[in-house]
Amino acid sequence: MNAVNVSPLELLDGVILIWILLGLTGLALQRSSRFITGIIFPLGALASLALAVTAFLSLGAPPETQVLLLGLPDLPFHLRLDALSAFFLVLLGAASFGVSIYAGGYFRSMEGQTLALLCLQYHLFLVGMTLVLLADDAYMFMVAWETMALASYFLVTTDHAIPDIRKAGYLYLLIAHVGAIAILLSFGVMQGGNGIGAYTFDAMRGAELAPFWSSAAFLLALFGFGAKAGVLPMHMWLPEAHPAAPSPVSALMSGVMLKTAIYGILRVTFDLLGTQQWWWGVLALALGLITAVFGVMFAAVQGDMKRLLAYSSIENIGLLLVGIGLTIIFHVYGKDALAALALTATLYHSLNHAMFKSLLFIGTGSILHATGARNMGRMGGLIRRMPWAAALMLVGVLAISGLPPLNGFVSEWLLLQAFLLSPGLPNNYINMLVPVAAAVIALAAALAAYVMVKFYGVIFLGQPREPELEHAHDAGAWERAGMGWLALACVALGLAPVFVVQQIDFVSLSLLGSGLGNATNNWVFLAPVDTERASYSPLYFLLAVLGVMLLTTLLVRRFYHGRLRRSAPWDCGFPAQTARMQDTAEGFGQPIRRIFEPFFLIERDVPSPFDTHPRYHGQSDDRLWFILYQPIKRITEKMSSWAGLLQHGRIHLYLTYTFVTLIVLLVFV
Repeated sequence: MNAVNVSPLELLDGVILIWILLGLTGLALQRSSRFITGIIFPLGALASLALAVTAFLSLGAPPETQVLLLGLPDLPFHLRLDALSAFFLVLLGAASFGVSIYAGGYFRSMEGQTLALLCLQYHLFLVGMTLVLLADDAYMFMVAWETMALASYFLVTTDHAIPDIRKAGYLYLLIAHVGAIAILLSFGVMQGGNGIGAYTFDAMRGAELAPFWSSAAFLLALFGFGAKAGVLPMHMWLPEAHPAAPSPVSALMSGVMLKTAIYGILRVTFDLLGTQQWWWGVLALALGLITAVFGVMFAAVQGDMKRLLAYSSIENIGLLLVGIGLTIIFHVYGKDALAALALTATLYHSLNHAMFKSLLFIGTGSILHATGARNMGRMGGLIRRMPWAAALMLVGVLAISGLPPLNGFVSEWLLLQAFLLSPGLPNNYINMLVPVAAAVIALAAALAAYVMVKFYGVIFLGQPREPELEHAHDAGAWERAGMGWLALACVALGLAPVFVVQQIDFVSLSLLGSGLGNATNNWVFLAPVDTERASYSPLYFLLAVLGVMLLTTLLVRRFYHGRLRRSAPWDCGFPAQTARMQDTAEGFGQPIRRIFEPFFLIERDVPSPFDTHPRYHGQSDDRLWFILYQPIKRITEKMSSWAGLLQHGRIHLYLTYTFVTLIVLLVFV
């Protein structure tokens, strides 16, 4: 009997079907809450792991295509698995595996129809993201894109009884559809009016567009995918939707969904459009720099822990856009090695961000379950009540801060190397921009570390700020398992950069025709160009850290006299120390608020010196909301009121409108 050969793409089809069946099963068994959380979500996690393994094994394989029987008679769905889609599928599968395991414990407090609907929407969300990465025609892509958007909208509005959550969901859906229209127009430009058969990506690859139309397609794609990614000024939905959604959903949206937008920009720019222009890269680079600084600046002044992480996601999306812009510039000017380096840094950081941001978001979910609060001003001292969550989240905090030997350092180091190793380009304006951009990236990285010190210190260190925190409980077994997987991924991606770069080379070779082969010859040292110019060895760094710790321990044991004396810590001469005297989240962000005050719309409520129960309140709002979005809102409301004048509910008026319309058509047609 011959063995049945199943291709990787067919295996991925099977994973998609499993997710759909799991979602429908959860909907059908809505009275069996324990079955949904204890069986369906873990099975969904195993399907995610299968997705990641299958995609990883197909990274170096030739592209595989498939035409489905679904779709319209003359518009069938096309799927394609190549190096770029496989890489992002690995990202999706690895991140969603940990998040789905965590979700099995997190959603145990839910029951009934709410849990059943969430189970269906959660798995359809995974299906939508997977199909976006596999789509090989504009029709399939837009169907998958809308599936992803609608599923995530319903997940965001899980607690739809709360007005603020409904508002956040509406804003997200509105901007998502504005972006989708731009993406559809971009595909229309690349299709070029060449008939119904030109809607496939393969036909778009073979089309020869004039520079004007290729630029139009790129700009529409940058706007459309940028709206989904949270690039300025289309970022407004992100800090509203992420806090509104359940924490596992926030993790998937920030860690994975935002990367589908990065995937879309890469797919259009380097695959569907045959040639690029240098100013595309400059535009992407400038937008990325502004987005990164804006995101980290607003993250520094947040008091809500989920809003802080949401603005941090905006900062990291800015870094990814900077990497894409740098890749375009180097590729246009024939600097293939540097283009491969910039693309490698971009893809590496996409993978890293998926892991540590998913870890931090689900960690905040455990804190929310334990304390019932999102405001960091009500926390403190949780490291004693939640040691597991504190230890695992510390890994994510150190990783996102860019500290070696964890994964965040590697990708940021590679991106800075792309700036520092760049030779003189045949464009004086770009040569002036490159060192400035490198300095801005360094500033954003430093501020990101500052934000994470605030995040972790205010939540876990010091004394509890509220009496209720004494009853806080640690994360459960399923939750610890999901967080542990993501923390392990942060460590592994940091300790094995040469192996990761070798896998990313398959993507670089397919998009740019060159990779970083010289950087992967020595498994100990990662060298973007050569070891004499710059190199990094996480193994040696880790050994040095462990050696210093061991030496310190031996010296203490050797010279310590053995006597132990306990005393209270120094109290600055004032013994009546309370938790209110600790640095708060607002106080921690005060220096940033002072330095960048023109960028914030600040409201302060300062108590009187004679107030017996003083309460200080400060709020920093986004000026762009009032400069850009509020006028659009007022214009829309005005136009709606004008349109409403035509609707009086009187049949004779509607007949009059119809009669006038017919007369006009007879006269002018």
